[in-house]
This record gives sequence, C-alpha cells and structure tokens, in this order.
Amino acid sequence: MKHITCIDDLRALHKRRVPKAFFDYCDRGSYAEETLRANREDMQAIKFRQRILVDVSRRDTSTTILGEPSTMPLILAPVGLLGMQHGDGEIHACRAAQAAGIPFTQSTMSICSIEDIAANVEKPFWFQLYVMKDRGFIKELVQRAIAAKCSALVLTVDLQVIGQRHADIKNGMTIPPEWSLSKFIDFATKPAWVAGVLQGKRRTFGNIAGHVKNTEDLNRLAEWTASQFDTSLNWKDVEWIRSIWPGKLVIKGILDVEDAEEAAKTGAQALVVSNHGGRQLDGAPSSIEVLPEIADAVGEKMEIMFDGGIRSGQDVMRALALGAKSCMIGRAYAYGLGAGGQAGVAKAIDIIQKELLTTMGLCGVNRIDEIDDHVIAVAP
Repeated sequence: MKHITCIDDLRALHKRRVPKAFFDYCDRGSYAEETLRANREDMQAIKFRQRILVDVSRRDTSTTILGEPSTMPLILAPVGLLGMQHGDGEIHACRAAQAAGIPFTQSTMSICSIEDIAANVEKPFWFQLYVMKDRGFIKELVQRAIAAKCSALVLTVDLQVIGQRHADIKNGMTIPPEWSLSKFIDFATKPAWVAGVLQGKRRTFGNIAGHVKNTEDLNRLAEWTASQFDTSLNWKDVEWIRSIWPGKLVIKGILDVEDAEEAAKTGAQALVVSNHGGRQLDGAPSSIEVLPEIADAVGEKMEIMFDGGIRSGQDVMRALALGAKSCMIGRAYAYGLGAGGQAGVAKAIDIIQKELLTTMGLCGVNRIDEIDDHVIAVAP
C-alpha cells in the first residue's frame, strides 16, 4: 500500500481485484448518473482561501460525534454487500474504523449479520435501518441492534422507492452471483477475491437470513427483500422507531429544508444531508449544494452530518466549512476494502486524515471547530 497516494489509487486497485458486477454496484449511480456526477463536480468547484504566516503547529483533527470523542470528523457510512467486496468485509471495515477512532455504520443489507460483527470487534458500532413492510421484522432488527449494544441507529429514509441502477441490471447483479460464461471468466481472473469470499462467514444477506422461510432458496430471499421496501413510509413511522429505539437516532437522506425542519421535530440527535450517493433520485441536487441552507435552518437544533462525494480530506474541509459537523464516506472506504481488505480501509481513512491536516494548515486553521465559511474563497 505504500505507493497508494489517494482514494483514486484505491479505486483503480479495487477495479482490478473485484469482479465487475460488485465493483459497479459500489461505483455507479442511478439512471443517467447526473446526481452522481454533480456530487463530485459541485464539490470540486468550491475553492479555499490560502492563508500564510499563521502558526499552525498545533493542528488537531479530533472532535466529537454525537457526544462521543472521534479522532476526526469522519464516519464510515452504511454500504450494502461489503462482504462481497472482500470476505467478511463488514467486520474488516469496522475493525479499521475502530482502530482509527471513528464510527462505523453497518447496513441492513450487509453480508455479515449484526451478531457476526458484534462478536468480532471490541467496541460498539452504529446500525443503519431500512423500514420495511414487515414491521415485526423491523422491530426484531432494532432489538438485535440493542442487544449488540449498537451506539446509534441511522434511519435511512430515502429508499422507499428504488432508483434503477442500469449497471446492476446489465451485470445481472445477484447475491450470490448467478453464473454465466463472462462471469466465470471474470471471477477466474480474480482468485484472491474468490478465496477471500469463500472463506467469509456468509455469502447472502446476514441480517435477513433465518427470517424468511426457505432462505436456502436465494431467489426467494431476493424476491422477499425487493417486495419489502415500503412506499407508505412517513413521519409517523419515524415516531414509531423513536418509541422502540432507546438510543441516539440519526435520520439519513435529507435533501430539503422542509424535510430537515420535520426531522428536527422527531427528537433525533442528527440528520445526514444525503442523496444516497447519486443512487436514488437522478436529477436531484448535489448534497453539497443544499448543505448550507439545511445547516442554517436546523444546525442549532441537531447535528448536521454530510454524505455525498467525499473523496479527500479537502472535501471534508469543504463540507465542514459549509455547515456540516462531520462527514460520512461510502465509496471511498469501499474502494479501500476491495483493494486491500482491512488494510485498504485503514489506508483510505489515513489518506483523508492527512489531507485534512494539510488543508487545515494551508488555510491557517488548527482546530476542527475553527473551520467555517471563512476558509472558502469562492462560494459554490
């Protein structure tokens, strides 16, 4: 890993080491991918003020997230199917995050189960919840997260209707994969990936296996999962989740000021400004475009987290300058996982922290709480 200098290097290595279907699942967006591109383009359009002859010898990236100490304002976001990027991927990513002193968020649609991760890491982690039609199952999932001592629940609210991801359809993306000649050739050229996944604890959705009858029938399991996303989801469901979850609650998927103001009424401790990484509503604004107005509207009522297009420490600085208190990364660490397992995730985190430290220094900033819009030269 010593020649890896940036997240793009990890992406290139990930692309070489992991079968195309799983790389594309991580890398691509919905429909024409306009919002996916906007997340990066709008981020890169934000320029910094370079400041000189400021004593920056005491730079420190440490902060608090939901009242807990963190070595930097960074969270590993929930990413589905990490265990198909690298065997036991969720466990390796969680270990890397905990070693770095930052939170890890497990996805409902993970390969490893809640219990798998809890048994193999030393500290509590966050759990991300999709509210499905089967409310009994959702209550059971929340109870399992409580039993595992998860320290925060991240309620994702922007997936009740699923945006079509063309690449997944063209690649025939299934869990586990259906075989074809092209896939067989692709897999055969990636023996390290095959060996790692085969040695992993699971090759299907760990949190769902055992709930659906005949889960050995993977087509049945996939059909049940697809049928469970609930178009009737509304704010009353958030109240219900609040009533059965006793801990810290984060609402993820806010892209509109009115929705942010409703989220602030729920008693949730934080919200995540997010467009699901450009994987849902194509044509929606970039997350960074709407961040300032949402932060202005509710930033004094709840913590503002940011998700969408973070690929560097500079991007973290941009989001903090425009009102976020912390940032989530998804693709950035998934690239690292596919590139090199736990060591690759650790590398991604290290790259972003070092870039953030450098950017703070060149902008004349020593502490995270000093970062505001004064470090920005040109507004987005």
